[in-house]
Amino acid sequence: MKSRFQGLRTLAAGLAAAATGAFWAAGAFAEDRVGQPTPGAIDLQPGVTPLREDAIFFHNAILLPIITAITLLVLGLLVWVIVRYNKRANPVPARWSHNTPIEVAWTLVPVLILVFIAIFSFKLLYAYHDMPKPDLTVKATGYQWYWGYEYPDQNISEFVSNVLPEDQAKAKGVPFRLAATEPLVVPVNKTVRVLVTGADVIHAFAVPSFGVIIDAVPGRVNETWFKADRVGTFYGNCRELCGVDHAFMPIEVRVVTQAEFDQWVASKGGGKPAATPTALDAAATVAGATNTEAAPAAADAAQPAAATQPAPTAPAAK
Repeated sequence: MKSRFQGLRTLAAGLAAAATGAFWAAGAFAEDRVGQPTPGAIDLQPGVTPLREDAIFFHNAILLPIITAITLLVLGLLVWVIVRYNKRANPVPARWSHNTPIEVAWTLVPVLILVFIAIFSFKLLYAYHDMPKPDLTVKATGYQWYWGYEYPDQNISEFVSNVLPEDQAKAKGVPFRLAATEPLVVPVNKTVRVLVTGADVIHAFAVPSFGVIIDAVPGRVNETWFKADRVGTFYGNCRELCGVDHAFMPIEVRVVTQAEFDQWVASKGGGKPAATPTALDAAATVAGATNTEAAPAAADAAQPAAATQPAPTAPAAK
């Protein structure tokens, strides 16, 4: 019986090793595409923002090893119980029940695992809500079934972004149902605040390479942000089942240099960013300081002139 058990254990270990090897081999054969899905890939899309990199680290370095260890432990326990305590190997079962150390362990260990996960989870959640000072604001509105984009800082009114027809997508060599007629254009290395809402039903604005996904709810404005660290074209789509044409709501984000972004803004009839209250306050402070410095100089310049003027004479007595 012992040799048979050893054989089953060796077989289980071999199957686990083969499955692990096949898992990683499949990922090695698929070359990751940045900004869009990779056929045959099993890993997450590469990230181009700090938030996405943190999310990938949380998944690959924290969650994946923990769930893999738990899965292998449970599998090993199942195999051990099946082999060791089946009717043939153990015809007379034990009469005892309860084991205090084991019960304490299987209660305490999961709690400690969850606390460990929560440390990294809360840190990542805080990073998503701790938006730096935005350099650009974009409003994205979900419609059935397309997106509308507006740039309030650049005075660009809302324009419509539809799915690019299949023939045009093939002609341009871009992915069908991901490419759009009007991309969302943003400058590289700039903090972009995205205000998201819905006009009819609940949609969701999601760009995997940015690590961004947030609901677009009618009557409510949600907020998210990203900061792309490289130029390129990155695709996303609506992540809510918003109706029959849900699959035709792609999101195409084109990250360009600042000069190219300024040219694009000019082509849309926009202008320079509007002065924010912070900028106006700063300008008023500078102007006030200038006036304060100029006032003593003006007083000093006027003082000699006043000194040279003759004193007024008293009126003659009658």
